[in-house]
Amino acid sequence: MERSAAPWSKMPLKLHDDRVWRTYAGGKSLDAWRGAEVPQDSDRPELWVSSTVKAVNAGREHLPDEGMSKAVLPDGTAMPLKELIEADPVDFLGARHSAAYQSSPAILVKLLDSCERLTIQVHPDREFAKREFNSRFGKTEAWYILGGRTIDGQKPYVLLGFKEHVIKESWRLVFEEQRIPDMLNMLHKVEVEEGDVFLITGGLPHAIGSGCFLIEIQEPTDLTLRTERTTPRGVPLRDAACHQGIGFDRMLECFHYDRSDLEGALRRSKVMPEILAEHDGGRLTALIQAKHTDRFRMNRLAVSGTYTLEKPDEFTAAIVVSGKGTLEWANEDAHNGGIGRIEVKRGETLFLPAGLRAMTWSNAPDSEELIIVLCYPPHG
Repeated sequence: MERSAAPWSKMPLKLHDDRVWRTYAGGKSLDAWRGAEVPQDSDRPELWVSSTVKAVNAGREHLPDEGMSKAVLPDGTAMPLKELIEADPVDFLGARHSAAYQSSPAILVKLLDSCERLTIQVHPDREFAKREFNSRFGKTEAWYILGGRTIDGQKPYVLLGFKEHVIKESWRLVFEEQRIPDMLNMLHKVEVEEGDVFLITGGLPHAIGSGCFLIEIQEPTDLTLRTERTTPRGVPLRDAACHQGIGFDRMLECFHYDRSDLEGALRRSKVMPEILAEHDGGRLTALIQAKHTDRFRMNRLAVSGTYTLEKPDEFTAAIVVSGKGTLEWANEDAHNGGIGRIEVKRGETLFLPAGLRAMTWSNAPDSEELIIVLCYPPHG
């Protein structure tokens, strides 16, 4: 594909995203959100959005495309997003971004729904990822809570950071003896509500609890190190699924042994959204900004009428969280006066290339508020 033959870099592309196998169960809320007739939990509790990253699952190496998104072209053809971007990274990702990251979007976006607690885990910061995995990226991530469900009497919650009494030696001991209740008691437990935002930096011990339905934006790796050798539902994990091939001793070096009380843990990890713009047509709210991290950004656009959003020379991954409506953009090839137009609805995901500069979102008159979460790459 020649650069001149890539008109798709100037139009929104709906995605066919992949449900991904994980070591935990969930997905019922994700099914319901997408309109399934019989929502149910399964071993595919995640939906990866705008993904050019392969899922890392020990024992499933024979599935080379698990986790990889496909873009649906105007003729209905589905093409791997990775191939589309690699054919023209400047127009799809932006000149400044491609100069810094070549054909990598530098982010990965997921929707996640848990019906059980995830294993206690940690992700590498960039220094550790470079040293141990020869990876340019670590796995700092952020969560935007979409909702949740009470399971076995437990409201949705997350575990965040070491408590004040935890030291490296005590953490190693409970890991080696697999004293899971003690591990859990070493972390802060925080109940979550719709609209909450958390930033999880590399090195921070954490676990998403049961009943959480959320959007996650992260650096583009699947590097997860786990301290539980059996999942909460009793599934034994291979050693490689815990330490990702680096061994348990080095895995324990990935943790940042910073300790704090609950107030300190929330001050470090919980982010307060800020309204960026508001008028009769809708409201744009910043969820994660450059002042919080240089790894990614995330906004929430709520459209009650019509909202025109200017976009710089960068791409965006978009998730239609609720409602339905239309998305219009300038399109020289369109027959409707040079305006392209598609319908959008809850449960759909889109890749908005860098070549697409201005978009007008409109809420359908018979719909609830049209809400879109917009996920951006590192700024500059």
